[in-house]
Amino acid sequence: MRAIDLLIADLRAATADPPQAERAVRWREWMQSVTLPDILSLPARAGEVPNRLWLAEMLSSWLQVQGAGTPGAGLIWFNLGVELGRIDRPADAATAYQNALLLRPDLWQAAVNLANLHEATGDRNAAAGILASALQEDEARITLLNQRGRVLEAQRRLAEAEQCYYRSLLVDGDQPDVVQHWAFTRQNICAWPVFGPPVPGRTPDALRAQSGALATLSLIDTVAGQRQAVAAWLERRLAKAPAPTVRLAPAEGYAHDRLRIGYVSSDFCRHPMSYLMAELLERHDRSRVEIYGYCSSPEDGSDVRARVLAALDQRRLVRDLDDESVARLIRADEIDILIDLNGVTAGERLGVLRWKPAPVQATYLGFIGPVPVPELDYILTDEHAIPPHLAGEYWPRPLYIPGVYQANDSRPVPLPPVSRAAEGLPEGGFVFCCFSNAYKITETMFDAWMEILRRAPGSVLWLLADNEWAAANMCARAVEQGVDPGRLIPARRVEPSHYRARLALADLFLDTTPYNAGTIASDALRMGLPLLTLSGETFAARMAGSLLRAMGLPELITRDRASFVEQALRHAGDPAYHAGIRARTTPERWLATLGDTRAFAKAFEETLEKVAIRRK
Repeated sequence: MRAIDLLIADLRAATADPPQAERAVRWREWMQSVTLPDILSLPARAGEVPNRLWLAEMLSSWLQVQGAGTPGAGLIWFNLGVELGRIDRPADAATAYQNALLLRPDLWQAAVNLANLHEATGDRNAAAGILASALQEDEARITLLNQRGRVLEAQRRLAEAEQCYYRSLLVDGDQPDVVQHWAFTRQNICAWPVFGPPVPGRTPDALRAQSGALATLSLIDTVAGQRQAVAAWLERRLAKAPAPTVRLAPAEGYAHDRLRIGYVSSDFCRHPMSYLMAELLERHDRSRVEIYGYCSSPEDGSDVRARVLAALDQRRLVRDLDDESVARLIRADEIDILIDLNGVTAGERLGVLRWKPAPVQATYLGFIGPVPVPELDYILTDEHAIPPHLAGEYWPRPLYIPGVYQANDSRPVPLPPVSRAAEGLPEGGFVFCCFSNAYKITETMFDAWMEILRRAPGSVLWLLADNEWAAANMCARAVEQGVDPGRLIPARRVEPSHYRARLALADLFLDTTPYNAGTIASDALRMGLPLLTLSGETFAARMAGSLLRAMGLPELITRDRASFVEQALRHAGDPAYHAGIRARTTPERWLATLGDTRAFAKAFEETLEKVAIRRK
């Protein structure tokens, strides 16, 4: 029998124990006659073996016998790195990959794996450096550019990441996942127009359709367009795992005295969703409902995380469980209505929903748009955010909460003292502001803001300084629009209490469209700051209007750019008019409407009761 066949026989008979000393001696004898092609074929020929450590030891034995620097050894070092990674020995794996690259600098797969190991330890600088040095002028270039772009994006080195993605698309424009990251990175740095740089063989419309779920909310203001783009993203996302062939929940439902509501989220941490949801979870009427939480959030030690977890009747920490395990846990808990709080945002667990672990499944708050997953029954909303005449265009279908869709937390927050001077604002003059993330700001909206500044002498625009490239691009655009960039005042990121307090220093919040402010809109109104919005067709373009209607401020809802600009100018130029609106935009009015969480919880529960499936 050939030596390679003897090695494979040993592997298939391997135990969980380390190889014995005499076996290692035998392997070294066999390695004398094992050729390079034979040893390279060993992992594939062995297949699944009881103990991968034995395979790693065999590869190491070959290198010792044949010579660690012998021709072709670079590939063996690479295979050894893969096996060491599989048995959770990352430091040894990194050494193997480094040796592989010393012998084969063109072995880009080793560079990718070594970079992944560094990234897993948090050393993204090392990861980016390895990927940069490994770039090749061949088919490997796309993979390395994409990998480096992703690492740079995670580091918030956004301009460099954008260039990596674009260079990759110049090689091959038909990469939907790269288009998605490229578009969103350009949105985040306010590189307008988003699809200005040409991609060979692709039109801007074709690129827009592949720009990913979250980016779509700022790029498309038609329900049909958003649904098509999200469906394409879901097809790519869900194609990575086959759909379950069974549905876990009984079609007839359960017979519980209290309705069991389960919330699934990766954002039970310091995240806007938790700040909105905390009091609703606390206010649920325990005589009517029982609350379960399926949490895959990071342990960030925040006060809001502790508060959310304390508000749950039953807590299930499922971050380390696969989708099927989470789904079967939900089924075992006999949840009546499962509410997904992520939609298609980061950390989503859509694979759990595919098992249909609850008779009724809905999505809420996390993603303000269509989520065309077949196993979702409803999207929780209100009749302004999704008008009934557009309900048929959405999937899942709308389930209307009376009044307003958005939950809020009315608990008072201690606010620090703030002043215009401390924030770098002029003491006099009208202060417009927008604290939404940069990716929500479109060039069309920004140009409308610049028209307002041109026509309102002495006014300034206070903007979140999200990143240096966005600030530079906005200043350059201001110059193009005939506005002194000094009138754009940067606002740094601060603690939540400071952020809320300083909202009261501005005069008027200028909303973004087609992706309105949501949590920030509610915070502004809570602090007595009027918000001017421009409502479009989609949920995302109507959510601020929903809040304004609930507070009885329909004058602040506009329908087109011209009326948006004129209304903003009226506030800046007519002190009596502005004072009248501000007198109706008070913390007390917010508390009686959007902040009435007790009434909201009751309406929320009654809405769920209408669609609950109960076994008689």
